[in-house]
Amino acid sequence: MTEQTEVQETPANIIPEIRIDQILKMLPHRYPFLLVDRMKNVVPGESGIGIKNITMNEPFFTGHFPENPVMPGVLQIEAMAQAAGIIVLTAYPEEERCNNSVYFMTVDEVKFRKPILPGDVVELHVKKEQTVRNVFKFRGEARVDGKLVSQAIFSAMIFKKA
Repeated sequence: MTEQTEVQETPANIIPEIRIDQILKMLPHRYPFLLVDRMKNVVPGESGIGIKNITMNEPFFTGHFPENPVMPGVLQIEAMAQAAGIIVLTAYPEEERCNNSVYFMTVDEVKFRKPILPGDVVELHVKKEQTVRNVFKFRGEARVDGKLVSQAIFSAMIFKKA
C-alpha cells in the first residue's frame, strides 16, 4: 500500500501581487490615511495578504508616542479593513471597480498582542467569512515576522457610487 500525500491546489484566479498604483485606483484613501502599500496572494472576493511598511516618518508617531513610537491599534484595524476592501473589489471586473465604494461597518473580537514599531513590515492576513447581499464579514490578523500582533473580525458594505 502506498502512502498518499494531500496536495493543496492554488486557485487558478489568484492575483500574485497588487502594487500601489493599482491600489490607488481601487481605494479612495490617500496619504496619510492609505495604510496598505501592496497586496499579495489575492483570491478575488475571498482572501489576501496586505503589506504595510512602517517607517518612523508615519505622521501618527509624532503624537503616539513621541518617546515610544507605537502604531495605534485603530489604525491596525483600519489597515486590515482597507486590505479587505481591495479583496472585495478585485472580484469585480476592472472597469467596474471605480464605480463601487466599500464602507467599514462593524468591529468585533479585537485583540492587540504586541506593539507595531518603526521598521516593522506588517502582513495583514484577511479572509472572508460570510457574505449576505452586499455586506461582507472578514477575519483579519496583523503579523510581524510571522508573529500575531493583532486580530479582529469586521464587516463592510459595498455599494454602487451615485
